[in-house]
This record gives sequence, C-alpha cells and structure tokens, in this order.
Amino acid sequence: MVRRTAALVLTVLGAGALAACGSDGGAATEPAAPVTAAQAEPDAATNEAPAARAAQSGTSVLATRLQVPWGVAFLPGGDALVSERTTGRILRVSPSGAKRVVQRIAGVEAVGEGGLLGLAVGRTYAKDRLVYAFYTSRRDNRIVRFKLGGPPRVVFSGIRSAPIHNGGRLAFGPDGKLYVGTGDAGDTSLSQDRRSPNGKVLRLNPDGSIPSSNPFRGSPVFSLGHRNVQGLAFDRAGRLWAPEFGQNTFDEVNLIRRGRNYGWPAVEGRGTGGGRYESPKVVWRTSESSPSGAAIVGSTLYVGALAGRRLWKVPLDGTSAGRPQALLDGRYGRVRSPAAAPDGSLWVTTSNRDGRGSPTPDDDRIVRLANP
Repeated sequence: MVRRTAALVLTVLGAGALAACGSDGGAATEPAAPVTAAQAEPDAATNEAPAARAAQSGTSVLATRLQVPWGVAFLPGGDALVSERTTGRILRVSPSGAKRVVQRIAGVEAVGEGGLLGLAVGRTYAKDRLVYAFYTSRRDNRIVRFKLGGPPRVVFSGIRSAPIHNGGRLAFGPDGKLYVGTGDAGDTSLSQDRRSPNGKVLRLNPDGSIPSSNPFRGSPVFSLGHRNVQGLAFDRAGRLWAPEFGQNTFDEVNLIRRGRNYGWPAVEGRGTGGGRYESPKVVWRTSESSPSGAAIVGSTLYVGALAGRRLWKVPLDGTSAGRPQALLDGRYGRVRSPAAAPDGSLWVTTSNRDGRGSPTPDDDRIVRLANP
C-alpha cells in the first residue's frame, strides 16, 4: 500500500502520546463486551435522573451508567434518543437527565465494534413518527426504521459486517435524504469498489431506495475511498463534514463532495494522488484522535476522540477548517459522540465500557456543554 506523507500536519496542543488506533481507537480488534447482570442497568432504575455535577465552563454530567452509548438523535421536543451498542436498547433521555428504555432492537450482534450504532430521527417525524437505526445483525450491517415501541422494518441491508470498521453513522441532510457512513469491514479493496456499499458515504431515500440524483446511476454511493466513517455533520450551508479513522499514521476530517474519491487504501492523510483524490481538511496523528462522532454548532465542528480522550473543536470558514482546539482533555475518558441539542448546547457521550477504556462506576456518561 502506498502512503502519502503529510505535507502539513496540524500541530495540536496538549496531545499526549497514546497507543495508535488500528480501528476504533485501540487494538486492531475490539473485544466483544457482552451484557452481564452486573453491567446492565435495571429498567426500573432508568427513569431516575442523576444529580448533574456542575463543572467549569458550563460543563455538567447529564446522565450516567449507560452501556456504550453510540448514536444520539434529538426529538422535536428536546429529548434525545440514545442507542447502547452492546444491549440493543434505545433510551430516551430528557434535558434533565431522566432516562427510560423506549425501544429494543432484536437480533443485534455486538461483536467487536459492531452492535446497535447510529440513530436518526426522520425529518418528517412530526407527521410519521419514524426513527432510523443502523445495527449489526448475524449476517450484515443494516438500517431499519420504526415508530418507537413498534416493530422495526429493514429499509437497507447488505453492508458487510466485521469485528472492525463497521462505520454506522446516520444523518438526514437538508435535502431530506438519509446519509450513511460505512467502513471497509477490514477489507481495503471494498473502499474502491463502487459495487460495494462498504467504505463509502451512502445517500438513500428515507424508504431505503436509491435517489435518481445520486452521482452513480442506480447506486447508493455518494462518495467512496473511505476507511471507516463514524461521523457525519451538515453545516448551515448544507455541506457535509465527516471525520475518518486512519490506520497507523493520520486520522482525517473530510469535506464530503458528491461522487468524489477520498483515496483509501492508496493514501492516508493529506494529498490528492495527482488529482485523483480529495485531500482532507484536517489531519491528526492517530494517537491524538481516533475520531468517531461529529456535530456542528454555528460555524464550529466538534469531533469526539476515542484514543485522544478529548473533544476536538474545529472552526469552519466556508470550505476551510482552522486549527483544532482540545476540550475535555482526558477528563471523561474516551469521547464517542457529540450531538447538537435544540437549545444550542452540546451533548457528548463517553465510550469507556467498550472494551478499550477504563470505566468508572458512573460510566458511560452523557456530558452537557451549555456554551460550546
């Protein structure tokens, strides 16, 4: 595999030397984290809101004792739906921190990095009450939609699953289409194969069909050449930004453009391969980031860093990205998913019970930044 050397590597402050991420911010494969009686929080207790612990800069702990929270999607009233990767449960969490189980997805296979992953609330939720979820089944990764408490219906399937590189993020764009971040499932050849949905950003109609306006006729592929996309966020101008796990050297943030190729596995980090590939807007050393979720508040991109154990704050200016700043540095452990709340705050989930962290009795948590 040919690797490009970064011409300009962003120097980030306060970056400690951590283990390089082969995939999801740790060793090359993540051990399965089976649910046990000691780990699983009893349903009867899930409606009890923990006392939020006030912290500096408007930061507080909103909810505790979650089991590897992965996807976060807000409902119109301000509550959030939060998926637990290892349990197959979806919790409804209020701004007060109260939480309760509102959905269970049957058939979730939480092996390696797989399980119940991304969530999205449909743009027409007020009318049809539809919620979308990405999960790993026994056969593949798939997307289902459902009304809370109702049976899920598969709308898209056949995304190869593996112990690593499942991607899994969902986001609705301003065009009403469902965008999906996928991984290469450990097979780098899939990223450049337009016939495969793996190693791509996909664009679907809400019912799972393929939009006629996609760049490749009859294909769900919106962009290709990705290694493992676990974050998708749209800015105010409708541009799509996506962090991406590197292999041994550089993690990335990419500006996703229709029909473009982002170079994996031929390239890692900055460069265009002689004009064939899109170059990332931000790069980090893998020990500083291992970027998972992404959210945009105003003109600022926030990226969760697993191995980096921090939240990256990246200023955006049109199609350019500025120098990242580290927030929550080492304070809450592995940071998985930032999510922009309707009230302007930022909710951030930790991922310390994923087999790679060092959980405290309160993990996993949702942290709220009142003034991001």
